[in-house]
Amino acid sequence: MRIVVSDRGAGGPARELVGNSAAMDAVMHAVRLVAPADSTVLLLGESGTGKELVARAIHRASARASRPFLSENCAALSETLIESELFGHVRGAFTGASETRPGIFQLAHGGTLLLDEIGDLSLRLQGKLLRVLQEGEFRPVGGREMVRVDVRILAATHRDLPQMIDAREFREDLYYRLNVFPLRLPALRERPEDVPLLALHFLGELAAANPGRKWALSAEALDILQHYRWPGNVRELRNVVERATLLCEGSEIGLAHLPDTVVQFALSEPLDGYGEAKGAERLMIENALVRSNGNKARAAAHIGWNRPKLYRRMKRLGIRQGYPDKKGE
Repeated sequence: MRIVVSDRGAGGPARELVGNSAAMDAVMHAVRLVAPADSTVLLLGESGTGKELVARAIHRASARASRPFLSENCAALSETLIESELFGHVRGAFTGASETRPGIFQLAHGGTLLLDEIGDLSLRLQGKLLRVLQEGEFRPVGGREMVRVDVRILAATHRDLPQMIDAREFREDLYYRLNVFPLRLPALRERPEDVPLLALHFLGELAAANPGRKWALSAEALDILQHYRWPGNVRELRNVVERATLLCEGSEIGLAHLPDTVVQFALSEPLDGYGEAKGAERLMIENALVRSNGNKARAAAHIGWNRPKLYRRMKRLGIRQGYPDKKGE
């Protein structure tokens, strides 16, 4: 399944939500349900799961599609700056405010505004945001008159907002205003069947950006990618694939082109737990032995193991011991 999310209206390229898993089917079903309404959506999930892409998908499928889609990261700026970015300011409101400047709420009038990392907004600004949600109006920094806007709000966070409410770090009334339609995005480790489709999709994007270059993933590399836990989720997978294309001088990406952390995590799992990854481990060990001309100490160091671990894995996998042992092993 590929859902195209066009950013061309904002001057950017088209991007896609990619996935065939039941988890992603549920996400896209929820998008289709909520997009036509004007309800506030609270996007939940770990960093890197694609919350902004889902927000754009909601906007593009809504009646506001021809109007602006804007996004603001509430964790990226200081409290003073984020207030000015959100609500604008009048001339002379603070040092350096040489002219009146509209905030992102005004710029998004008639369209959709994504407030990313909403859990990082200060309690004072949470109160000001609550008024916008309730009344559709706000006062710019240093201003006296209220400004009315018509904006659909989408909010996103990786934080546990109910826990923050208990700790008095997030307003309960704002939470219930935002939590009209909660939509949780699955972590990539919860949908490993989507990893091959995503990896191939990223390779296609990179090939399009590099005319004359095409890459394929070896079966061993693809198996390793599926058995990694991806703490950085889809964003991390995209970075790993791009790094592999930079390291790969040919056309096939293998284990040697993947980060050691990815390979070692998958291969450190119990043998019965990763199935076909046993074949990838065998290939990695044999390649390391060939590269080291049979020196098991160097082969183990290349993989990131010690010699005893290498010997144990060779024995369990039935790898022949006939590689010559070099002096100094």
